Amino acid sequence: MVQGDGHSVTTCGRGDEALELVRRRRFDLVFVDLYMTPVSGTEILKAAVDSHKSVIVVVMTGNPSVASSIDALKAGAWDYLPKPFSASHLQVLVGRAAHAVANAKNVRDIKPTALVTQSGTGEPMALLGVSAAFRKAVDLAQKVAATDASVMISGESGTGKEMIAQFIHKNSRRAARKMVPINCAALPDNLLESEMFGHRKGAFTGADREKAGLLEVANGGTLFLDELTEMTMPLQAKLLRVLQDGVVRRLGSETQDAIVDVRFISATNRDPQEAVQQGILREDLFYRLRVVPIKLPPLRNRLEDIPLLAQFFLDSSWSRHRHANEEKPTLTPETVTFLQSRPWRGNVRELQNVIEHLAVIAEAGAAIKPDDIPIYDEHGGSTNVKDGSIFPSQFMSDQFHTAKEGLVSDFEKAYLKQLSERSGGNMSKAARLAGIDRTTLYRLLEKHGIQRESMDARNIY
Repeated sequence: MVQGDGHSVTTCGRGDEALELVRRRRFDLVFVDLYMTPVSGTEILKAAVDSHKSVIVVVMTGNPSVASSIDALKAGAWDYLPKPFSASHLQVLVGRAAHAVANAKNVRDIKPTALVTQSGTGEPMALLGVSAAFRKAVDLAQKVAATDASVMISGESGTGKEMIAQFIHKNSRRAARKMVPINCAALPDNLLESEMFGHRKGAFTGADREKAGLLEVANGGTLFLDELTEMTMPLQAKLLRVLQDGVVRRLGSETQDAIVDVRFISATNRDPQEAVQQGILREDLFYRLRVVPIKLPPLRNRLEDIPLLAQFFLDSSWSRHRHANEEKPTLTPETVTFLQSRPWRGNVRELQNVIEHLAVIAEAGAAIKPDDIPIYDEHGGSTNVKDGSIFPSQFMSDQFHTAKEGLVSDFEKAYLKQLSERSGGNMSKAARLAGIDRTTLYRLLEKHGIQRESMDARNIY
């Protein structure tokens, strides 16, 4: 069957013969059984990878387990194939491998675009920086872009994970097709499954027509899984099946609905290995999606990049919000030093918002001073730049207990607001993220006059 598809096939009846063969000859794709004598499949796998770094090895086994599959992936296997398998399953796997081989051979044909480009929303993307940690991340993104390898991007919120994902996609051979983003934290579990896999007519109440999922929409392109660790375990298991064989089964379907060829890029603001240890992320899914890990540093660890970023955001915001004939303001050296002294808990996104605010309100041709910087603390009060205080100014005239109650109340309301955004209005997920039970969550909502329906309304799309 594989030969009939135009592939040249070499077979070996013994493990020791296969071991000698992979050391002498270069193969694009190697299928090897995990359990053989006198030489194990793991030995052949390691020998093939050591001899030719670009080889794709698929491990076959009649006794599949999470542990054995993870060991194979750690040793360098591209995929594993549980026995017995169908002819169509084998064809799909060989087709995916052949596509990956073709991409790898054409890596040198890719010419990276400028590091300042457009995001999917049309906003400017600034992969600007000279810091070693950031340059390492960007260089790795450039190298992996031309391949089909799955990429896992980690870093704090606001560090630019989606921007790096956009950059990888735009510099890939899939750039002419879509990059489809899906925020795993913004959708309730049932809606996330329907959005990702699609559904059949009548699969659930309100499913009045058949709908293709985002996996099918991204066919030939890239699927960006943002906040991957917020995906439930059952959905992770279903996604793992797609990664294994490329077959999509829509919600409510008993048959195969589509075969997709998708490049996966995932992102999380958690430490992904800690998420595995905590049981939030499946270990086998982690190793499949984290073929190439990219970690983005927080802005506080790349202070030398702040002048570049601030100037870029000032230029782009000024041209977007002001008239072309207005003279652009300047950032004084003292202002740049002040910007470098801030903690920037919101990272690059927070810096961009602050500079955009300046561009909107600054006088044409003005020299922007530290006192002009609109910095706000996490409680919503303005920070006194002159004395360095981060205490909200509206509480300074209150007595201690009154000020404390006001601070706690503001914190709870701000926390509930952000919790609603993180959970997508899903009450169960909100309670789980906050580490409290639903009764406590309901009590806090009632205390601050927030109706449950206002959170649940976020489920309407």
